[in-house]
Amino acid sequence: RALLVVLEMYYPDWRALTIHESSPINRGVSPKLAREARDYMPTQYLPALPRGATFNGFRNENLEQQTFADASFDLVITQDVFEHLFRPDLAIREIARTLKPGGAHVCSVPIVRKHQSSVRRASLTDDGSIVHHLEPQYHGNPVSADGALVTVDWGYDVCGYLARQSGLDVAMVVVDNIDLGIRAEYLEILVCRRSREPALTL
Repeated sequence: RALLVVLEMYYPDWRALTIHESSPINRGVSPKLAREARDYMPTQYLPALPRGATFNGFRNENLEQQTFADASFDLVITQDVFEHLFRPDLAIREIARTLKPGGAHVCSVPIVRKHQSSVRRASLTDDGSIVHHLEPQYHGNPVSADGALVTVDWGYDVCGYLARQSGLDVAMVVVDNIDLGIRAEYLEILVCRRSREPALTL
């Protein structure tokens, strides 16, 4: 609900925009986007399928290595995805690449380390093996009963990290509004905006 409030605040015309949502779920904001957005592209990632293929109404896309053309979307939406990525640096760069000038990545990220720096929980070796730096944790996964491994416990330094990796302008919005039924933990929403102006080359 908090993500939808932020969308309405920053992009009230979202229904008319071109939207990519990575790893949508079957409740909350995702079904509303699917119903009401004029041009909505939902994606999931199944490594066994060819990237860019379509299955069960979803396009198969690795957020860290996408097949979309540059400047394809006005908005990219992710809900609690970045804590499950092995290479969030590659993902945010790919998202920035696929955003149109003036576009934005709007995402929810649980800030579990409120007063500490982010910490890596798991990483991949060159041969694809998983190295666990902390006790493994898993969250629900819409395309796998095995769940989704938590790879990063994020702190508030996530804003600076994403900005440095992507060149996007990153702001954090916290929605706390009991009148809207929004009062809980982990209500941080990030708005990562691409400039409308091309970068200067010197």
